[in-house]
Amino acid sequence: MSLRLFFLFLFLITLNACSVYKKAEKKFEKGEYDVAIDFYKKAIDEDDEHRAQALFYTAESYRLSNRLEIAAPYYKSAIDAGMTTQEVYYYYARSLKANGNYDEARRVLEVNMLDVAQDEIRDLMRDELENLDNINEILEDSSLYTANNLRALNTKAAEYAPFYHDGFLYFTSTRNNDRIYKATGDGFSDIYKIKTQGARVDTTTTEKLPAVINWPNANEGSVAISSDGRTMVFAKGNTGKRKGANDVNLYITRYRNKRWSEPQLMAINDPNAWNSTPAFSSDNRTLYFSSTREGGFGGADIYSATANSRGRWGNVRNLGPKINTAEDEMFPSTSQDGKLYFSSNGHPGLGKLDLFTAERKGGKINITHLGAPMNSNKDDFALFLYAPDRGFFSSDREGGVGRDDIYTFKNEDPNLKIVNYFLAGTTTTHNQDDKEVILPGAQVRFYSSDSVLIGEVLTGQDGKFNFRVSEEEDYFIIADKADYFTTRKLFSTKGKSLDKSKLSELVTNKTFETNILLEEIILDKAFELENIYYDFDSANIRVDAAKELDKLVTILADNPPIKIELSSHTDSRGEPSYNLDLSKRRAESAVAYIISQGIDPTRIKAKGYGESRLIIKDAKTEEEHETNRRTEFKVTEYDKEIARQIREAEDALFKRNTLEVEIVNEKETPVKDDEFDFN
Repeated sequence: MSLRLFFLFLFLITLNACSVYKKAEKKFEKGEYDVAIDFYKKAIDEDDEHRAQALFYTAESYRLSNRLEIAAPYYKSAIDAGMTTQEVYYYYARSLKANGNYDEARRVLEVNMLDVAQDEIRDLMRDELENLDNINEILEDSSLYTANNLRALNTKAAEYAPFYHDGFLYFTSTRNNDRIYKATGDGFSDIYKIKTQGARVDTTTTEKLPAVINWPNANEGSVAISSDGRTMVFAKGNTGKRKGANDVNLYITRYRNKRWSEPQLMAINDPNAWNSTPAFSSDNRTLYFSSTREGGFGGADIYSATANSRGRWGNVRNLGPKINTAEDEMFPSTSQDGKLYFSSNGHPGLGKLDLFTAERKGGKINITHLGAPMNSNKDDFALFLYAPDRGFFSSDREGGVGRDDIYTFKNEDPNLKIVNYFLAGTTTTHNQDDKEVILPGAQVRFYSSDSVLIGEVLTGQDGKFNFRVSEEEDYFIIADKADYFTTRKLFSTKGKSLDKSKLSELVTNKTFETNILLEEIILDKAFELENIYYDFDSANIRVDAAKELDKLVTILADNPPIKIELSSHTDSRGEPSYNLDLSKRRAESAVAYIISQGIDPTRIKAKGYGESRLIIKDAKTEEEHETNRRTEFKVTEYDKEIARQIREAEDALFKRNTLEVEIVNEKETPVKDDEFDFN
């Protein structure tokens, strides 16, 4: 071979090696990680110039396709080959942890953490090191759970995300699908259902949900169904219309005429993020889900959305840093007693995703790791309770049938007692005969003490509302209706918890009751402020009177459309002119106090009537004189246009962070999930 041909041969080999690496990069950028792995492995053998990068991105491709344990030797080889990307040490430690090699993972972090310049990566390494320091404590915790592989259901493909409803177990599977998803190398996933009695499945009844749900060229999974069976929310993605993981969104469908309607994109999706793993609360008014949208605490965070009285989904909010970490939190689900179960690889755990529970009590959230055998060093996720003490979850732990399997579990705690607390009530008003009667059609909003909206409902003809409450916590309720005073009421469960040691049943329901009275706004109708007392011959506001005036401050703050007159009245004893002056000074004193609490002075005026408007004109007893001595207010103006604007503003506030979804497929239609009613 001539020297010229030799160099041409070397040039072609080098060009081919570079071409292979470029192809790998393109596949990686498109999210086709399983395909990228093959090209990167060829580049490792053929392209010395890019060998370190090819090793690193081979590891990254395994990580991003949820095969972190396989990535470990490639991260190690990338480091040995001189890879300087700072996150390589962090992900190498995570891959060692996924293989149960906790000591080596800790060593890698301790040796390299101080050399990492990027604050974000160094913080992740520090958090992971703290998590590894908790491994022994987690391993030592005894668990009262038992777990078993549901082998009758599982195949060599992936089965995961179980959901039980009305005698059927719904699940996601990659079985029986010839089309390969290039990110993972598995078949595309579909939603199936199978008849079951508890953990006993009838495999002859396995069926894929209809084509209106399962598209041939998309991944479907993580289903949630409302308790009445009328509404389904599920994730659909990887349709090829967008790059990578951002092409995953939540869809909603309604069961009508014995079939599911055409699914529609939900307005709560962020079109620039991954949105998946939905779960309804027990009352169907809250939808929990996971999303990678901007503004979160890490990769995927858990969010909630609430359905308002018209069935519109909005009020999207992050569940906060107590639940969400710098890594991933997903697969939320709720239990009968109000706990939130979820999966995380950011909280201290045994490996990849672990199962946790979050319980709110006394205004604080406590996070609990479920321990072994519920958790392993592999992925343990998507827990669902079909009874208070048993349910299903998913795992890719060793000893399974396929890549992901569904497991059954039972809580064997002999002292397990579940108490559900509820607040039930009725909205009422006074009729023309001054009799208290039911008021239908009132908007009732329920808030935590830190003003987080927990739920809302539009009362029906019976005026009833019902909300779940937690132990040892303060709340407040705001009820309103057009042309009625918006009314606020406090409620607390503090000191009202049941002693579980004295309960005999597995499940106990405790319901607290309250009513909310809404008065109709009628111009010039007088309302007496009770317990407004002054010292003899004085107009100074006493402490006890200030407490009562604070209630009027709240009424004015909650009802911006109204202006009022506050009036003071005396009894008939004493000189009329003196009584008139005294009542005027008392009214002005009360108004001055109310203005000092932040109320616009133009919304309230003082008026003293002295003894000119006696209720009992011939009063003789002290009790009758006390009836005449009173402080009243009446509405002098009611601006209905302002009231309308406020309702529109509240609706806009409810929809905050709710995004219009870009239409990306001819089968997708504009958002109409507002039509769905969960009351």
